[in-house]
Amino acid sequence: MAEINFSWGDRNHQFDITAAREKGHKLSNEILVENIRWFIIFRWAVVAGLILLQIFFLTASETLAWLGVKENQTWPLAISIILSGANFVYIYALDFGEPSRYNSPSVNLWAQIIVDLICLSIVVHYVGSTATPAPFFYILHIALACIFFSAIESLIVLVIVVMMYTTLLISESGMLIYVYQSIMVGAQVGPDESLNKGRVLLWMASLNSLFLIVWYVVSRLSIVVRAHEQHLKEAMEQVKQAQFNKDQYGMLVTHQLKAPLDAIRSKINLINGGYCGEVSADIKEVLARIDKRGASMSRLILDMLRLERLKASVHTQERMEQISMAAVITKAIDKLEPVASTRNIKLNHVTQDFLVAGIPDQIEIILENIISNAVTYSLDHSSVEVISTVNFEDNEGSIAITDHGIGIEEKDLPNIFNEYFYSSRAVVHNSSSSGIGLSLVKIAARNNNIKIRALSVPNTGTTFTIVFHNILPCSGQAD
Repeated sequence: MAEINFSWGDRNHQFDITAAREKGHKLSNEILVENIRWFIIFRWAVVAGLILLQIFFLTASETLAWLGVKENQTWPLAISIILSGANFVYIYALDFGEPSRYNSPSVNLWAQIIVDLICLSIVVHYVGSTATPAPFFYILHIALACIFFSAIESLIVLVIVVMMYTTLLISESGMLIYVYQSIMVGAQVGPDESLNKGRVLLWMASLNSLFLIVWYVVSRLSIVVRAHEQHLKEAMEQVKQAQFNKDQYGMLVTHQLKAPLDAIRSKINLINGGYCGEVSADIKEVLARIDKRGASMSRLILDMLRLERLKASVHTQERMEQISMAAVITKAIDKLEPVASTRNIKLNHVTQDFLVAGIPDQIEIILENIISNAVTYSLDHSSVEVISTVNFEDNEGSIAITDHGIGIEEKDLPNIFNEYFYSSRAVVHNSSSSGIGLSLVKIAARNNNIKIRALSVPNTGTTFTIVFHNILPCSGQAD
């Protein structure tokens, strides 16, 4: 048994990542908001870590002192409170604040960086500005600034980092007092203290140089990546235009093929009807085979036209209507019952009615194509069940279409909605398949924000479940 869920989303809420990547010199607001939320989640993890560190302070302060961490029992809790309060402010600004010049994703991210750098400087001071690797966490903020901001803005972040860390080292080491005593007062400083100051200066110069190198490398890489993404975006637009032109040409050719094909089939009907004189049985048999092939090609042409029409509807806002699903099911079954009866296949349906907002002809396409496929790939003298159910608590309705036929192999199931796809088993059972039917279903489902679940057992049958959200009860039904 194989089961897979298909969901193509609402066409009105699609987000093109490629198109949003490059606008000016930095990422779009959509990308920034998405990553701001991740930073907030990451900051909650940091808060949890600081709380654990506070607990560790209370239970193992001697161990931390041995590691070079300055003994202080309150700063992790204080930083946790500051970061937690800042997180709530960021969340409020994103979700509830009115967008403005001073409340934008860029401003939000800048505020996060400044607050994080201040808190990090406090942590570095207490953990150890030269005795531990804590200062290397400055690199994370420099890299993030290079990724999300322009090169000039990331350079400003670099300058802020260098100033904070330099100020921290100078204030901790008493460097200003040392310089004042050496130059202004002329006091002599011992060799040990002089060596210590030299080490601090070397550490400061080395780490600030590392910050500069990281900024240069990451900012250059970000510029290159954004340039490539811009080229990819332009290339994608060209591909889309070429695809559109190809589809338009294909539609024109299809229209051109339809007219002479209809004329050929019309002449065949005239001959078979005796309007062109008597013909032999052999000729009638040949004409029947031609007409059968013509009918197959005519169905293919109609499917291609419907496919292109549905593709074009993605770019237009068609009017949604309230649709009774019981009426759609009844219409589809009435249309397909004569086809099913030729193979002694019974169409059974149990309908619980509900209303959905959708494009009427596209909802009909979904039902008709899935039921038609169920009939086509069912075994003779079997049945197809169409059952609709409603769950008003979850505001959800579903229609399950079950056949008893050849089924679908597990390896083929993910591809069934691809254009012109049909498995080898399907070809053996139905050689006239165009491979377009379920492609129509996919586009119509995407246009109407419908999900489809497929479950199949080879040589047993297949169940397609069409799931509708935000349904409404029909008149006379309880809420």
